[in-house]
Amino acid sequence: MSGTDNEFAASLSEAVRQHIEDATGIDGLQRLSGGASQETWAFDATTSKGAPVPLILRRAPGGTRAEKTTAVALETEAVLIELAEEAGIPVPKVRHVLTPEDGVGQGFIMNRLTGETIARKILRDEEYAETRPKLARQCGEILARLHRIDKERLPALRTADAKEEIRQYHAALRDHGHPHPVFELAFRWLEDNLPAGDTGLTLVHGDFRNGNLMIGADGVRGVLDWELAHVGDPMEDLGWICVNSWRFGNIDQPVGGFGVREDMFAGYEAVSGQPVDPERVKFWEVLGTLKWGIMCTGMVAAFKSGLDPSVERATIGRRSSETEIDLLRLLAPRI
Repeated sequence: MSGTDNEFAASLSEAVRQHIEDATGIDGLQRLSGGASQETWAFDATTSKGAPVPLILRRAPGGTRAEKTTAVALETEAVLIELAEEAGIPVPKVRHVLTPEDGVGQGFIMNRLTGETIARKILRDEEYAETRPKLARQCGEILARLHRIDKERLPALRTADAKEEIRQYHAALRDHGHPHPVFELAFRWLEDNLPAGDTGLTLVHGDFRNGNLMIGADGVRGVLDWELAHVGDPMEDLGWICVNSWRFGNIDQPVGGFGVREDMFAGYEAVSGQPVDPERVKFWEVLGTLKWGIMCTGMVAAFKSGLDPSVERATIGRRSSETEIDLLRLLAPRI
């Protein structure tokens, strides 16, 4: 380890001793792959009783939150996870929210769950063959509980209904400075098909999809990555998990590549007591597909400008063409 790394590990070890019961230090600290905007570190807290406690540190890059970001603050994310736990949603338990006195940076420490988050393993490994048929309904049940969380208890979050999402992403596309006729067609369709009426706005996870769910043999064990949470149309979450990019090749299984919409809707309705409007969900699937396409063009722009010269950004950026095909399939008249 470099001197900086040693200092970070020492500060984290002291924070764990101070805030985790019976902890004497840390062991096995390693940074995990994944997580484009936040750092994720796995480690064990050693204890005076001998049994280690498996933990995760979720931290701002380098310990400091970027000034310009749409992600919620990590302290806010921790509050949302705690509210979700109270609502019966499977999440890792938050053990400590970092303070400046800890010297580790901005972030929080939570329990480390066991299970799988890699979507292709979840969709293809025999280990999850009996689990996959359960997941769509479980996702519906979880989202219904999430959307029932009392808004009065929420920390400060941005509010973004359909009109605001359309405005924000249309502006982003123009800023990228590259024409995408299919995206413009999708914007026109969205404006012509804004859902009638005003669904009561709720907490929205914002990135509820295969890849952000911890899956075990018993199904969903944890809902992760709350950084895009906001107040909005609850059907946004149901549409987002159906975006084709999150099916990872299993295009005939629209819910995360593992299930069908009808099962997800049934789970949602059983818990919420409210009927799901499939056309409203489709609207958000179209908007979600468009959003992901524009996010991809943003990665191309960041790569070309030198702001982020990583090969990962360039590779993901090319996927905007895939979303154009998905949009044409969604918008084509059904015969």
